[in-house]
Amino acid sequence: PSEYGSDTRRRIFEKLTELGIAFSRVDTGDGTTMEACIPIGEALGAPVVKTVFLTNRQQTRFWLYVTAGDKPFVTRDFCGALGIPRVSFASEELLLSMLGTPHGATTVLSLLNDVRGKVQLVMDAGIASSEVFSCTDGTAFGFLKIHTRDLLDRYLPATGHEAVIIG
Repeated sequence: PSEYGSDTRRRIFEKLTELGIAFSRVDTGDGTTMEACIPIGEALGAPVVKTVFLTNRQQTRFWLYVTAGDKPFVTRDFCGALGIPRVSFASEELLLSMLGTPHGATTVLSLLNDVRGKVQLVMDAGIASSEVFSCTDGTAFGFLKIHTRDLLDRYLPATGHEAVIIG
């Protein structure tokens, strides 16, 4: 992009470039809902994933969950797959402080801000096995597509994270 608008967005594009990861990108209108992401995914040639930031009741453990945009989030299934007690959606303040993105712009790419390794990435098996991956670029107005293998095998290790695959 010609302007980054946030440090997180700048760092994401710098990391992709540093790692030599090819991507396609589009600037969009407001993409804060999954309904708004349908035409964005069509433009990119891959559906935009749903990414939610979760925490336990004590706000001492955190999960970034990536799944298909049309798949409902079922707390019981998520917790059962990981063998953990109840989770809830983390506040926007926690999202901003830990991953540097506002609500509606949550992205797996912002894990580069989790330098202390407090956030566990959890990915739906269907997403992990797909050829390409589309998500926000750290804003609700920009989206990009990369090869899923590049995300899992190159980008995430460079951030010190790996995905737990469920479902």
